[in-house]
Amino acid sequence: MKIGVVGCGAVGSTSAYALVMSGVGREIVLVDVNRARAEAEANDIHHAVPFAHPLTVRAGEYADLAEARVVVIAGGVAQKPGEPRLQLLQRNADVFRQIVPSVLREAPDAVLLVVTNPVDVMTHMAAHFAADFGVPPTRVFGSGTTLDTARFRALLGRHFEVDPQHVHAYVIGEHGDSEVLVWSQAAIAGLSLDQFVAVRGTPLTAEKRQEIDDNVRRAAYQIIAGKGATFYGIGSAVARIVDVLLHDQHAILTVCSRITGVTDCEGVTLALPHLVDGQGVRATIPLVLDATEREGLRRSANVLREAMASLNLS
Repeated sequence: MKIGVVGCGAVGSTSAYALVMSGVGREIVLVDVNRARAEAEANDIHHAVPFAHPLTVRAGEYADLAEARVVVIAGGVAQKPGEPRLQLLQRNADVFRQIVPSVLREAPDAVLLVVTNPVDVMTHMAAHFAADFGVPPTRVFGSGTTLDTARFRALLGRHFEVDPQHVHAYVIGEHGDSEVLVWSQAAIAGLSLDQFVAVRGTPLTAEKRQEIDDNVRRAAYQIIAGKGATFYGIGSAVARIVDVLLHDQHAILTVCSRITGVTDCEGVTLALPHLVDGQGVRATIPLVLDATEREGLRRSANVLREAMASLNLS
Protein backbone atom coordinates (compact mmCIF):
# COMPACT_ATOMS: atom_id res chain seq x y z
CA MET A 1 0.00 0.00 0.00
CA LYS A 2 2.51 2.56 -1.20
CA ILE A 3 1.34 6.13 -1.77
CA GLY A 4 3.33 8.76 -3.62
CA VAL A 5 3.01 12.49 -3.05
CA VAL A 6 4.59 14.69 -5.73
CA GLY A 7 4.99 18.28 -4.60
CA CYS A 8 5.88 18.97 -0.97
CA GLY A 9 4.46 22.44 -0.50
CA ALA A 10 1.82 23.14 2.13
CA VAL A 11 -0.88 21.05 0.42
CA GLY A 12 1.29 18.06 -0.45
CA SER A 13 2.96 17.82 2.93
CA THR A 14 -0.30 18.35 4.84
CA SER A 15 -1.90 15.63 2.73
CA ALA A 16 0.90 13.27 3.74
CA TYR A 17 0.42 14.25 7.38
CA ALA A 18 -3.34 13.61 7.12
CA LEU A 19 -2.64 10.17 5.63
CA VAL A 20 -0.44 9.35 8.63
CA MET A 21 -2.95 10.66 11.17
CA SER A 22 -5.72 8.62 9.47
CA GLY A 23 -3.59 5.49 9.15
CA VAL A 24 -4.07 5.30 5.38
CA GLY A 25 -1.53 3.14 3.55
CA ARG A 26 1.71 1.58 4.74
CA GLU A 27 4.38 3.63 2.97
CA ILE A 28 4.36 7.26 1.85
CA VAL A 29 7.03 8.58 -0.50
CA LEU A 30 7.47 12.34 -0.87
CA VAL A 31 8.95 13.63 -4.13
CA ASP A 32 9.83 17.24 -4.82
CA VAL A 33 12.12 19.13 -7.16
CA ASN A 34 13.62 20.53 -3.95
CA ARG A 35 14.97 17.31 -2.40
CA ALA A 36 15.93 19.09 0.83
CA ARG A 37 12.31 20.21 1.29
CA ALA A 38 11.08 16.65 0.69
CA GLU A 39 13.59 15.27 3.21
CA ALA A 40 12.62 17.85 5.82
CA GLU A 41 8.87 17.28 5.42
CA ALA A 42 9.30 13.49 5.47
CA ASN A 43 11.36 13.62 8.65
CA ASP A 44 8.95 15.98 10.37
CA ILE A 45 5.94 13.83 9.50
CA HIS A 46 7.77 10.62 10.41
CA HIS A 47 8.30 11.97 13.91
CA ALA A 48 4.50 12.03 14.32
CA VAL A 49 4.18 8.31 13.52
CA PRO A 50 4.56 7.14 17.17
CA PHE A 51 1.50 9.23 18.02
CA ALA A 52 -0.57 7.93 15.11
CA HIS A 53 -0.23 4.78 13.01
CA PRO A 54 2.76 2.59 12.03
CA LEU A 55 3.52 3.94 8.56
CA THR A 56 6.82 4.51 6.79
CA VAL A 57 7.35 8.07 5.55
CA ARG A 58 10.38 8.95 3.46
CA ALA A 59 11.62 11.24 0.73
CA GLY A 60 12.54 9.81 -2.64
CA GLU A 61 12.88 10.29 -6.37
CA TYR A 62 10.43 9.28 -9.09
CA ALA A 63 12.05 5.82 -9.20
CA ASP A 64 10.92 5.31 -5.60
CA LEU A 65 7.29 5.50 -6.74
CA ALA A 66 7.57 2.05 -8.32
CA GLU A 67 4.55 -0.10 -7.39
CA ALA A 68 2.70 2.85 -5.81
CA ARG A 69 -1.04 2.26 -5.99
CA VAL A 70 -1.92 5.95 -5.74
CA VAL A 71 0.14 9.04 -6.56
CA VAL A 72 -1.11 12.39 -5.32
CA ILE A 73 0.02 15.24 -7.58
CA ALA A 74 0.26 18.49 -5.65
CA GLY A 75 3.11 20.07 -7.62
CA GLY A 76 2.90 23.27 -9.60
CA VAL A 77 4.07 26.87 -9.76
CA ALA A 78 2.66 29.78 -7.78
CA GLN A 79 0.99 32.72 -9.46
CA LYS A 80 3.26 35.73 -9.89
CA PRO A 81 1.96 39.19 -8.94
CA GLY A 82 -0.12 40.53 -11.82
CA GLU A 83 0.22 37.32 -13.83
CA PRO A 84 -2.85 36.46 -15.96
CA ARG A 85 -4.60 33.21 -15.01
CA LEU A 86 -4.12 31.71 -18.46
CA GLN A 87 -0.38 32.39 -18.35
CA LEU A 88 -0.22 30.61 -14.99
CA LEU A 89 -2.14 27.69 -16.49
CA GLN A 90 0.34 27.44 -19.34
CA ARG A 91 3.31 27.42 -16.95
CA ASN A 92 1.62 24.69 -14.91
CA ALA A 93 0.96 22.75 -18.10
CA ASP A 94 4.71 22.74 -18.65
CA VAL A 95 5.21 21.42 -15.09
CA PHE A 96 2.64 18.64 -15.56
CA ARG A 97 4.19 17.75 -18.92
CA GLN A 98 7.22 16.72 -16.88
CA ILE A 99 5.53 15.31 -13.75
CA VAL A 100 2.94 12.99 -15.28
CA PRO A 101 5.31 11.03 -17.58
CA SER A 102 7.89 10.83 -14.80
CA VAL A 103 5.32 9.24 -12.49
CA LEU A 104 3.89 6.83 -15.04
CA ARG A 105 7.26 5.57 -16.22
CA GLU A 106 7.86 4.29 -12.68
CA ALA A 107 4.30 3.53 -11.54
CA PRO A 108 2.36 2.67 -14.72
CA ASP A 109 -0.54 1.11 -12.81
CA ALA A 110 -1.05 3.91 -10.28
CA VAL A 111 -4.20 5.96 -9.93
CA LEU A 112 -3.33 9.65 -10.25
CA LEU A 113 -5.09 12.03 -7.85
CA VAL A 114 -4.58 15.68 -8.82
CA VAL A 115 -4.82 18.36 -6.14
CA THR A 116 -3.00 21.29 -7.77
CA ASN A 117 -5.25 24.30 -8.45
CA PRO A 118 -7.10 25.17 -10.58
CA VAL A 119 -7.82 21.49 -10.04
CA ASP A 120 -10.35 20.92 -12.85
CA VAL A 121 -8.03 22.28 -15.54
CA MET A 122 -4.96 20.62 -14.03
CA THR A 123 -6.77 17.28 -13.96
CA HIS A 124 -7.72 17.76 -17.61
CA MET A 125 -4.03 18.34 -18.38
CA ALA A 126 -2.91 15.31 -16.40
CA ALA A 127 -5.38 13.03 -18.18
CA HIS A 128 -4.18 14.38 -21.54
CA PHE A 129 -0.54 13.59 -20.76
CA ALA A 130 -1.41 10.23 -19.16
CA ALA A 131 -3.25 9.13 -22.31
CA ASP A 132 0.13 8.91 -24.06
CA PHE A 133 0.90 6.04 -21.66
CA GLY A 134 -2.38 4.27 -22.33
CA VAL A 135 -3.89 5.38 -19.03
CA PRO A 136 -7.69 5.84 -19.25
CA PRO A 137 -9.20 9.08 -17.89
CA THR A 138 -10.99 7.03 -15.22
CA ARG A 139 -7.60 6.53 -13.53
CA VAL A 140 -6.77 10.24 -13.52
CA PHE A 141 -9.06 12.44 -11.49
CA GLY A 142 -8.93 15.43 -9.18
CA SER A 143 -10.10 16.32 -5.70
CA GLY A 144 -12.77 18.45 -7.38
CA THR A 145 -15.40 19.78 -4.99
CA THR A 146 -14.83 17.14 -2.32
CA LEU A 147 -13.80 19.87 0.11
CA ASP A 148 -16.57 22.25 -1.01
CA THR A 149 -19.11 19.48 -0.44
CA ALA A 150 -17.70 18.94 3.06
CA ARG A 151 -17.97 22.67 3.76
CA PHE A 152 -21.60 22.69 2.59
CA ARG A 153 -22.47 19.72 4.81
CA ALA A 154 -20.60 21.19 7.77
CA LEU A 155 -22.46 24.51 7.56
CA LEU A 156 -25.84 22.83 7.15
CA GLY A 157 -25.02 20.57 10.10
CA ARG A 158 -24.05 23.56 12.23
CA HIS A 159 -27.26 25.37 11.33
CA PHE A 160 -29.52 22.42 12.15
CA GLU A 161 -27.34 21.12 15.01
CA VAL A 162 -26.87 17.77 13.24
CA ASP A 163 -23.67 15.76 12.79
CA PRO A 164 -22.47 16.72 9.26
CA GLN A 165 -21.84 13.04 8.50
CA HIS A 166 -25.63 12.66 8.48
CA VAL A 167 -26.18 15.55 6.09
CA HIS A 168 -26.31 14.64 2.39
CA ALA A 169 -25.62 17.54 0.06
CA TYR A 170 -23.38 18.16 -2.93
CA VAL A 171 -21.41 20.95 -4.56
CA ILE A 172 -20.80 20.36 -8.27
CA GLY A 173 -19.13 22.00 -11.27
CA GLU A 174 -15.91 23.97 -11.03
CA HIS A 175 -13.90 24.01 -7.83
CA GLY A 176 -14.09 27.77 -7.85
CA ASP A 177 -16.35 30.78 -8.23
CA SER A 178 -18.83 29.15 -10.63
CA GLU A 179 -19.48 26.06 -8.49
CA VAL A 180 -23.10 25.06 -7.83
CA LEU A 181 -24.56 24.21 -4.43
CA VAL A 182 -27.32 21.67 -5.04
CA TRP A 183 -29.91 22.82 -2.54
CA SER A 184 -32.75 20.92 -4.21
CA GLN A 185 -31.21 17.53 -3.40
CA ALA A 186 -29.89 18.31 0.11
CA ALA A 187 -31.32 15.95 2.70
CA ILE A 188 -31.13 15.01 6.38
CA ALA A 189 -32.52 11.70 7.64
CA GLY A 190 -34.06 11.11 4.23
CA LEU A 191 -36.00 14.37 4.40
CA SER A 192 -35.58 17.40 2.17
CA LEU A 193 -34.42 20.54 3.96
CA ASP A 194 -37.96 21.98 3.89
CA GLN A 195 -39.32 18.77 5.41
CA PHE A 196 -36.59 18.75 8.06
CA VAL A 197 -37.35 22.37 8.90
CA ALA A 198 -40.96 21.39 9.51
CA VAL A 199 -39.91 18.52 11.79
CA ARG A 200 -37.28 20.40 13.78
CA GLY A 201 -38.77 23.87 13.71
CA THR A 202 -35.42 25.42 12.75
CA PRO A 203 -36.06 28.02 10.02
CA LEU A 204 -33.86 28.18 6.94
CA THR A 205 -34.46 31.62 5.49
CA ALA A 206 -33.39 32.89 2.10
CA GLU A 207 -30.86 35.09 3.87
CA LYS A 208 -29.40 32.08 5.70
CA ARG A 209 -29.16 30.10 2.46
CA GLN A 210 -27.28 32.98 0.86
CA GLU A 211 -24.95 33.20 3.84
CA ILE A 212 -24.15 29.49 3.61
CA ASP A 213 -23.67 29.76 -0.15
CA ASP A 214 -21.25 32.68 0.29
CA ASN A 215 -19.33 30.90 3.05
CA VAL A 216 -18.91 27.76 0.93
CA ARG A 217 -18.10 29.54 -2.32
CA ARG A 218 -15.69 32.07 -0.78
CA ALA A 219 -14.20 29.94 1.99
CA ALA A 220 -10.79 29.73 0.32
CA TYR A 221 -10.62 33.52 -0.13
CA GLN A 222 -11.47 34.07 3.53
CA ILE A 223 -8.88 31.57 4.73
CA ILE A 224 -6.16 32.81 2.39
CA ALA A 225 -6.79 36.39 3.51
CA GLY A 226 -6.26 35.38 7.12
CA LYS A 227 -3.41 32.83 6.91
CA GLY A 228 -2.09 32.84 3.35
CA ALA A 229 -3.16 29.38 2.18
CA THR A 230 -5.61 26.52 2.70
CA PHE A 231 -4.27 23.07 3.46
CA TYR A 232 -5.89 21.30 6.44
CA GLY A 233 -9.24 20.80 4.74
CA ILE A 234 -7.83 19.65 1.41
CA GLY A 235 -5.26 17.45 3.15
CA SER A 236 -8.09 15.67 4.97
CA ALA A 237 -10.03 15.35 1.72
CA VAL A 238 -7.00 13.73 0.07
CA ALA A 239 -6.71 11.23 2.94
CA ARG A 240 -10.37 10.30 2.52
CA ILE A 241 -10.08 9.82 -1.25
CA VAL A 242 -6.90 7.75 -0.97
CA ASP A 243 -8.53 5.57 1.69
CA VAL A 244 -11.40 4.88 -0.73
CA LEU A 245 -8.93 3.91 -3.45
CA LEU A 246 -6.73 1.66 -1.32
CA HIS A 247 -9.64 -0.17 0.28
CA ASP A 248 -11.90 -0.35 -2.80
CA GLN A 249 -14.74 1.26 -0.86
CA HIS A 250 -17.10 2.09 -3.76
CA ALA A 251 -17.82 5.53 -2.29
CA ILE A 252 -19.74 8.43 -3.82
CA LEU A 253 -17.40 11.43 -3.97
CA THR A 254 -17.61 14.76 -5.80
CA VAL A 255 -14.23 14.37 -7.47
CA CYS A 256 -13.59 15.94 -10.86
CA SER A 257 -13.22 13.76 -13.94
CA ARG A 258 -13.74 14.07 -17.68
CA ILE A 259 -17.50 13.87 -18.14
CA THR A 260 -19.33 11.78 -20.72
CA GLY A 261 -23.06 11.40 -21.18
CA VAL A 262 -24.16 14.45 -19.16
CA THR A 263 -25.93 17.27 -21.01
CA ASP A 264 -23.88 20.51 -21.30
CA CYS A 265 -20.83 18.86 -19.68
CA GLU A 266 -19.66 16.48 -22.41
CA GLY A 267 -15.86 16.32 -22.58
CA VAL A 268 -15.35 18.82 -19.75
CA THR A 269 -13.45 17.90 -16.61
CA LEU A 270 -15.52 19.00 -13.62
CA ALA A 271 -16.99 17.69 -10.38
CA LEU A 272 -20.13 15.61 -10.14
CA PRO A 273 -20.91 12.77 -7.75
CA HIS A 274 -18.85 9.80 -8.91
CA LEU A 275 -18.66 6.18 -7.83
CA VAL A 276 -15.03 5.67 -6.84
CA ASP A 277 -13.39 2.30 -6.12
CA GLY A 278 -9.91 0.83 -6.17
CA GLN A 279 -9.57 1.37 -9.92
CA GLY A 280 -10.54 5.04 -9.89
CA VAL A 281 -13.74 6.62 -11.20
CA ARG A 282 -16.15 3.89 -12.20
CA ALA A 283 -19.35 5.84 -12.91
CA THR A 284 -20.75 9.36 -12.97
CA ILE A 285 -23.96 9.94 -11.00
CA PRO A 286 -26.02 12.67 -12.71
CA LEU A 287 -28.16 14.56 -10.22
CA VAL A 288 -31.74 15.64 -10.78
CA LEU A 289 -31.32 19.42 -10.72
CA ASP A 290 -33.84 22.23 -10.69
CA ALA A 291 -33.79 24.84 -13.47
CA THR A 292 -31.53 27.28 -11.60
CA GLU A 293 -29.03 24.54 -10.78
CA ARG A 294 -29.01 23.22 -14.35
CA GLU A 295 -28.24 26.69 -15.66
CA GLY A 296 -25.53 27.13 -13.03
CA LEU A 297 -23.88 23.86 -14.04
CA ARG A 298 -24.06 24.82 -17.71
CA ARG A 299 -22.31 28.14 -16.95
CA SER A 300 -19.69 26.41 -14.83
CA ALA A 301 -18.97 23.90 -17.60
CA ASN A 302 -18.58 26.74 -20.11
CA VAL A 303 -16.09 28.54 -17.83
CA LEU A 304 -13.98 25.40 -17.69
CA ARG A 305 -14.43 24.57 -21.37
CA GLU A 306 -13.01 27.98 -22.33
CA ALA A 307 -10.04 27.60 -19.96
CA MET A 308 -9.25 24.14 -21.30
CA ALA A 309 -9.56 25.27 -24.91
CA SER A 310 -7.06 28.06 -24.27
CA LEU A 311 -4.26 25.64 -23.38
CA ASN A 312 -1.50 24.51 -25.70
CA LEU A 313 -1.10 20.86 -24.72
CA SER A 314 0.64 19.68 -27.88
